Amino acid sequence: MAVRRPRWAEALVTLPSFAWLVLLFIVPTLIVFAIALKPVDTYGGIGAGWTLQTLRHLGNPNYPAIVWRTLWMSLVATVACVFMALPVGYVMARVATRWRRLLVLLVVVPFWTSFLIRIFAWKALLHPEGLIKRGLLAVGAIPPETSLMYRPEAVLLVMVYTSLPFAILPVYAAAEKFDFALLEAARDLGASKLRAFLNVFVPGVSRGLLNAFLMVFIPCLGSYVIPDLMGGTTSELLGNKIAQRTFVDRNLPHASAISALLTLAVVIPLGVAFVLQARRGPGRPGRAAEASRP
Repeated sequence: MAVRRPRWAEALVTLPSFAWLVLLFIVPTLIVFAIALKPVDTYGGIGAGWTLQTLRHLGNPNYPAIVWRTLWMSLVATVACVFMALPVGYVMARVATRWRRLLVLLVVVPFWTSFLIRIFAWKALLHPEGLIKRGLLAVGAIPPETSLMYRPEAVLLVMVYTSLPFAILPVYAAAEKFDFALLEAARDLGASKLRAFLNVFVPGVSRGLLNAFLMVFIPCLGSYVIPDLMGGTTSELLGNKIAQRTFVDRNLPHASAISALLTLAVVIPLGVAFVLQARRGPGRPGRAAEASRP
């Protein structure tokens, strides 16, 4: 019979993580929300008193287009990363242990290089005199006047490249714990390889897919370095507006208001998902278990 820990012992174990979360996430977020309700002074600082004028400035007619561009580009990059991470995580979990370690190493190798260096490497590749454009011109795939840089496609390409490892690792972690005997059982019951993969494996690693989605989608929403270096005026995201209001305009309340809007765009869907998951309850069987039944 298992011995249950007293509640005070559980609280002591949780306290360091909870304190870390409060100090480094909750408190800074509340400060950002508070600054959004402050006026800006003439010297680029935070004025005294409280005002809603900054929030009214979010009604700028240019912002809806930027918000929409931020959402769809982040979503497309996230879906592309998760779509590619799913088969990669499957293969990594099924190969021999010695090859598995090598594949994990190859996934994390890009982290050994500076983030900016990787972006500038793509900038050199997509340059008008870069290797990619010269190769496409050699095979006649594009006309000479085509520009591969300073367009949304270039931003999406680099966003997918830099975010892909963050999608692969959670999927691999979930796939490593998956019982692959369920796939064999599905094949014995008449399912094809593709159907067994989609109806058994994918639901079985759904938690890893959700983590991969969040690990990619949330950073993409706040991305500003990639659009700034790889995109043009048609690729400006909310992260670029926050950086512009902070460093160029010296308008910290306005930057905080945009940051608060971005925070709500992330927290509200997460809260809804948490509530739905809580209503579902831990006792209900998951899709993987239902799909594996004869």
